Amino acid sequence: MPQIWLTYDELAALIDCDAPAARATAAAMPLDRRRSHDGLTRAKLNMQLTEIFLDRLMRQWIDREVAMCADDLRIVRERMAPRPVVVDHAPAAMTG
Repeated sequence: MPQIWLTYDELAALIDCDAPAARATAAAMPLDRRRSHDGLTRAKLNMQLTEIFLDRLMRQWIDREVAMCADDLRIVRERMAPRPVVVDHAPAAMTG
């Protein structure tokens, strides 16, 4: 299982709460926590939270792919749409 470390803000977004509640949740679960070189503390997700995290990433990726395919289909449909035919009613020049 991959190790995924999230800041409290990122964890809060994952579990739909604010950063202080995410910090309290990380302590209560208990999740491993470490201060990173950038000064932010990160919590290591357990197996259940990792599954939720990866599931959301996959859903976001699928949503983007579906949107891009829909855009491509719209473009193809527009290109294939019948165009109005312009008929020139001017009399043909007579030769001769």
